[in-house]
Amino acid sequence: MKVIESFKEKDTYSIGKSIAESAKSGDVYCLKGDLGVGKTVFTKGFAEGLGIKEEVTSPTFTIVNEYTEGRIALYHFDCYRISSSDEMIEIGLDEYISGSGVCLMEWAENIEDILPEDAIWITIEKDYSKSDDYRRISIK
Repeated sequence: MKVIESFKEKDTYSIGKSIAESAKSGDVYCLKGDLGVGKTVFTKGFAEGLGIKEEVTSPTFTIVNEYTEGRIALYHFDCYRISSSDEMIEIGLDEYISGSGVCLMEWAENIEDILPEDAIWITIEKDYSKSDDYRRISIK
């Protein structure tokens, strides 16, 4: 496991960007963390790292947003409102995972049982003892 410290929002964005610069087709990134911890900020940086210029928004109600203009397509999922893994299978998760893009999934722990074993798990945690803006980002 690798742990990276973020001391401000810009750091979290830059960490996402850096990770995406080495992403390849078929990669699945799973984001864990409480509400307001910075998952969407991380994702915006990740999108920039893939060369995506389009504005990135959270797919809370649409489940998935597709961004295809970068060097690799990004499929950004929000699994917060998913009630079962079967629901994700029905919307075609397998096709996204086996496609030519990169999947980045917020609240991925809600569908962990159907994700690939080689998925990359990224946990973002606050630590108020260090500062209000501090985040510990763990990658495994």
